[in-house]
Amino acid sequence: MASSPIAVIGMHGGEVFGAAARLLLSNAQLLVGSERHLSHVENDAAERWPLHGALKPFLERISAEAESGRNVCMLASGDPGFFGIVRALAACVGSDRLSVHPAPSSVALAAARLGLPWDDLVVVSAHGRPLADAVAEIARHDAVAVLTSPATPPQVVAQALIDLGLSFDDVGVCSQLASAQERVVRTDLEGVANDVFDGMSVTILHRRAPAVSPMLRWGRPARVFDHRAGMITKPEIRLVAIARLDLPMTGVFWDVGAGSGSLAVEVASLTPALDVFAIEQNDSDAEHVRQNAARFDVDIHVVVGRAPEALEHLPDPDRIFVGGGGIDVLDAALARLRPGGVCVATYASMDRAIVAYDRLGQLAQLAVSNAAELPGAGGLRLVADNPVFIAWGSPT
Repeated sequence: MASSPIAVIGMHGGEVFGAAARLLLSNAQLLVGSERHLSHVENDAAERWPLHGALKPFLERISAEAESGRNVCMLASGDPGFFGIVRALAACVGSDRLSVHPAPSSVALAAARLGLPWDDLVVVSAHGRPLADAVAEIARHDAVAVLTSPATPPQVVAQALIDLGLSFDDVGVCSQLASAQERVVRTDLEGVANDVFDGMSVTILHRRAPAVSPMLRWGRPARVFDHRAGMITKPEIRLVAIARLDLPMTGVFWDVGAGSGSLAVEVASLTPALDVFAIEQNDSDAEHVRQNAARFDVDIHVVVGRAPEALEHLPDPDRIFVGGGGIDVLDAALARLRPGGVCVATYASMDRAIVAYDRLGQLAQLAVSNAAELPGAGGLRLVADNPVFIAWGSPT
């Protein structure tokens, strides 16, 4: 007997869309889907398989039934090709064996409930992925539809955005769409964060384009920081060091041997949700860190103590900058670095830099010359700073 295509049919509120989908359901010999979806289909002759357990073996069983010639209909929510079962099913059996009959997607329905167009929305899923990754993607756009989940409901996503210092002008949350329990709320991020929503929701966020685009800035001149003469990471070194850190949006950052805290301040400015710790043994320098953090309105945990002992009770870091101390400090810091983390270390001594290279795998020398006026004669000359070695990477 010739194999039959697998019909994948989208539903909303128990309704299917189109005469072809209705005909397929009435002729189905095997119905597959959630108990909720199956309960809406009036076909007493069809066998029913509730969808549960490991997905791949289940899909392989469905494929075998269709290959035997049975008429198989798989039920799904909304548009099953939009963050739905079609992706997994096509990977398992091949897209040429599918007959897909979508209902409106959840994003289309949510936009309709809010009276909004949705052709400009960037769709971000917070379902089955790290919240930090979803939030980082949301932050990059001004018009976003967010698909949430029981583990990351709208209120959790909203709070994460607030924690990053982000804002949106218009926020709508649409829950349990096309059901008797449908709920549509228009509010702001704070309103969402302080409410409780069903995890299976769509949150639509709009931000009006700012009059002046925000800037990412680091490598500020030394004169804007309070510091003890010479005890500051030079701007050009900060530029390269921060670039090599590959900063995450969230997590823990250590600045070991912070000095004035100039690098810690710029890291905290770039990634406000990153937990920044500045470790400095000198009391007066530690006070400079506090003053600089207050000046730039960033949160930094200042730890006064000598590394490596001062590191003992800190949370494990995702990123580390070592701007002072010997190789024992570098080794102690690397021993605490989380898997996949990155460390950047700077040294004036080539001997220490070579050892750091052995630990981290990357090394460069930074030699910077700044323009200065020639005294008396006019014109310019270049004045060289002492070269600095910078090592970076992950522990070997």
